[in-house]
Amino acid sequence: MNKSELILALSSFSNINARDSEKVVDLFFDTIIKGLRNGERAELRGFGSFTIRNYPSYVGRNPKSGNAIVVGPKRMPIFKPGKELKAMVDAPNDGVQQNSNALADDDDDFDDDKE
Repeated sequence: MNKSELILALSSFSNINARDSEKVVDLFFDTIIKGLRNGERAELRGFGSFTIRNYPSYVGRNPKSGNAIVVGPKRMPIFKPGKELKAMVDAPNDGVQQNSNALADDDDDFDDDKE
């Protein structure tokens, strides 16, 4: 699934237009990125967590020439999946479908509460 497919899925599931869905998805990712830039950890319970790992500089090799080069220090985002995500990925496809239907049923209950 890519970003545009995620936007389309959100749009069709929530009955909001694609432009608003795109804003929601962009805000979601921008908020996580901003937190990571500030050294914060982003945790989505049941899904996983994003952290930043700092790597020191090191001497590497240019694969074409074999010459030694100095690679500077860098910060890389790391994703660690949660237990529930691992279990869902490892489960048969029937489990994913049931979870999707459960979300749709919950959404229907939520709409009933508004009336």
